[in-house]
Amino acid sequence: MKNPATITIATPADLDSAATRFLELREGYSVFAFNGEMGAGKTTFINALAARLGVAADPTGSPTFAILNEYTGADGNPIYHFDLYRLDSEEEVADTGFIDYVDSGHLCLIEWPDRAGSLLDPDATVDVTIEVDPITDARTLTLRYPR
Repeated sequence: MKNPATITIATPADLDSAATRFLELREGYSVFAFNGEMGAGKTTFINALAARLGVAADPTGSPTFAILNEYTGADGNPIYHFDLYRLDSEEEVADTGFIDYVDSGHLCLIEWPDRAGSLLDPDATVDVTIEVDPITDARTLTLRYPR
């Protein structure tokens, strides 16, 4: 495994192959912290991941107002998608039951993870940064593994 690993999404047509590559790079981790500016494509990429994992065609959308969306993959396992944008403190994040989810061993995809602060174990969380090329509008995902 290369650390960090990168995935380039040149156009929206590349989302499915990028999601496939991401899953190949998972390395047994279950907690992924997605960082990027508003509009960078965090939710869009997580939707592509969910589709690749067999989540029903119902659009997954962003859980901004619900904080957490739970999906079921084709293998029957839950997938937890957090959007912590509206929360202001670690305490508010903890009140959602966040720790139980991230400790479950099931896939957790977390947008705006900075809101969780020390609730995320740095030794068990893969940091995923999404950067947008201002000229081409391509996205680059950088995965940084804890080990």
